[in-house]
Amino acid sequence: KKKKIIIEKPTTFYEEEENKGSRRITPIEILERLKKMNDNDLRILGISPENARLEWVVFTVLPIPPVCARPSITLDSGIRSEDDLTHKLVDVIRINQRLRENIDAGAPHLIVEDLWELLQYHITTYFDNQVSGIPPARHRSGRALRTLTQRLKGKEGRFRSNLSGKRVDFSARSVISPNPYISINEVGVPIEIAKILTIPTNVNDWNIEEMKQMVLNGPNRHPGANYIIRNDRRRIDLRYVKNRKMIAEMLAPGFTVERHLNNGDLVLFNRQPSLHRMSIMAHEVKIMDGRTFRLNLTVCPPYNADFDGDEMNLHVPQSEEARTEAELLLKVQEHILSPRFGGPILGGIQDFISSVFQFTSKESLYNIKDTLNLLFMGGVFDMTPDFSLEELTPVVTDPEPMYSGKQIFSTLFPDDLNIRVKSKFCKKCEVCTEEDCEYDAYVVIKNGKLITGTIDENSFGAMQSNSILQRIIKDHGNARGRQFLDNSTKMLLYVIRQNGMTMGLDEVYVYGKAYEKIRKILEDADDESEKLIKAFHENDTEVLKRAPGRSMRETLELRIRQVLAEARKQAEESAAEFIGDEAHSVIMTKSGARGNILNLGQMSAVVGQQAIRGERINRGYSSRTLPHFKINDLSPKSRGFVESSYRNGLKPVEFFFHAMGGREGLVDTAVRTSTSGYMQRRLVNALQDMVIENDGTVRNSDKNIIQFSYGDDGIDPMHTDHSDAVNLDVLLLKAKSLDIDEVHEEVKKRPVKKVPKKEVKKEKKEKKEKIDIEEPAKDEETVKDHSEEELMKIFEEETGKNAIWRGKVTKNFLEWKEERESK
Repeated sequence: KKKKIIIEKPTTFYEEEENKGSRRITPIEILERLKKMNDNDLRILGISPENARLEWVVFTVLPIPPVCARPSITLDSGIRSEDDLTHKLVDVIRINQRLRENIDAGAPHLIVEDLWELLQYHITTYFDNQVSGIPPARHRSGRALRTLTQRLKGKEGRFRSNLSGKRVDFSARSVISPNPYISINEVGVPIEIAKILTIPTNVNDWNIEEMKQMVLNGPNRHPGANYIIRNDRRRIDLRYVKNRKMIAEMLAPGFTVERHLNNGDLVLFNRQPSLHRMSIMAHEVKIMDGRTFRLNLTVCPPYNADFDGDEMNLHVPQSEEARTEAELLLKVQEHILSPRFGGPILGGIQDFISSVFQFTSKESLYNIKDTLNLLFMGGVFDMTPDFSLEELTPVVTDPEPMYSGKQIFSTLFPDDLNIRVKSKFCKKCEVCTEEDCEYDAYVVIKNGKLITGTIDENSFGAMQSNSILQRIIKDHGNARGRQFLDNSTKMLLYVIRQNGMTMGLDEVYVYGKAYEKIRKILEDADDESEKLIKAFHENDTEVLKRAPGRSMRETLELRIRQVLAEARKQAEESAAEFIGDEAHSVIMTKSGARGNILNLGQMSAVVGQQAIRGERINRGYSSRTLPHFKINDLSPKSRGFVESSYRNGLKPVEFFFHAMGGREGLVDTAVRTSTSGYMQRRLVNALQDMVIENDGTVRNSDKNIIQFSYGDDGIDPMHTDHSDAVNLDVLLLKAKSLDIDEVHEEVKKRPVKKVPKKEVKKEKKEKKEKIDIEEPAKDEETVKDHSEEELMKIFEEETGKNAIWRGKVTKNFLEWKEERESK
């Protein structure tokens, strides 16, 4: 009869016996039982008896890792310190020795069992020092030992720390700073870094002179070289070479020179945390002075970088294959469109959006000098060398010719660009007048000319679908998109320098009638809140009608929050009206460059209700938030409503409530980051082996089908038009913008269709007659002189019919051929 086996974690086994309680089974007994299992039993358990047997899981001997796996270190003081594994093995050997001695001496059973248990403990902790239920083995200092499992497990273990990711050579790290004059494809590298990072270059007949010069320059002059690898693979370190000229003369094809990083080399640039594919991209090197990496401003969004002290990593690919892959797959211009939503992840940011907004507004006019400067900065003459200013018609001619910003900006567009999009500051009128919009908020670009509308974040910003950049890339490819982005930002830099962008405290200073109006709005809100609180205390359901599914207290909170939110909104609108549309801070919010109207309202009018977990502040002392207020005070002031604006300064109590609200934001951010990080890790691990096979199915590493078609529609989001496989609106716009007369002219130029059969026969007879008269001698040679393919071509030209149809020679062709031969 089977007896029940009980396991007491981690390594003790008991066997229940009828009427006798339980008896402990020793490892020797377990080993004997496991040895008795035959091959068929093992197969039933899913174990292959040829490769593994169950008795092998009980140790009878202990393999000792070699010394290189557990090296001892000598401390500064001269004391030798052994590795944790060595310590553990010493324990195992010591106890094993004592156990052997006690068994040989015939010690009592209890002592032997105790020593046996101790040996088992040491073996267990040797393999894993974090087994639940037993205390971890410790060092003399009290530190838990790091044994075999700990070496492999977790973030600091062998797999994650040394195999999946590792420290690498040929990499650099430095602070980043902005440089709007380099291309988005480039990265500015300090000359000090360029002298240390090297690229192995094979010497051949074409580059030998250049390599000799680099060797002569040596390791301290850029562009130089640090090492030479000879044909016999011996390295020569150029730091210690006295006569570099002799070494340079010795260079021959087949040598490898490890040369300095130079302009135009491809490098990988990365910013941590690497959350998506665009966190590491390939850039071309541009050697610069200074000690920081330089980055174009429009490349910041994919890296999520800013210049408040961020550091970034640079890696130099060493092989030709790696460089080719970087060029074709990793270059920045290949990643302008995001795989997440099919729109551009790069684009205008901050100052660029503010200035394009000013540049393309109705009022912006430029004289000939500024216009030429703008065209030159925007690289218009480089892109189209035959461009001349006469192609633009001045908007104003008196007293001097003036060109509009819209015209100048249009010179950067391709000729077939057609877009219609509403601007960010669209007032959302009931009936949209489109091109005739009085606010100039409807952007229309027809055949590469900006006709109406002011360009802002919606048509020029990063992460905007249906922006100008997206249309250019969809129609003309990534390289043209990069060119547009580089040129437009350089042109806009000139505009920024001309206009200037600034903001002072006086911009958010509201005074006079506007200030009184704001005070009145806040007083009315206070009175309304008091009414509601009174109704709550008196249980007046007419003034305070209970919301469905809410208690009276919840209803009161809800209503007060609504009243205060409305008051803040009205105050904000009054302040915005007073500040006007010309203020630079308003231009920033209107164009979508930075901030929103709420920020302006908080600076100039009222900061508003501070919330914790979406409710008014209600925790603090018993029955009140602070000792400054009466018990059970429900007024807005006592529950975190800040009436002051940042411009006028907060009162101490308001400041305290504001700090409470701010603290929640900080804690929330920290908690969210760690949660989303762990969630991403789990997702990546679950999905990492999925791949699209040649048959279009998505499968994992076991070749199990996950999806029959990728995403169930087989569409790559990166190549969609904001998730649509085909954008009909754009196609319609293109069709509408075509010039009908031009199309008619093109159609007329097309060759006439094939002639009907009867006419063909007549033509054939005429041709034959002509041939007979003019060139009788050539006719005899025709068939013999021409190959089969040439004959087929002649047949098709003469008759307008196919010589081969569905892979077979036609009957008509064979008859025609015979006819010619007989002639």
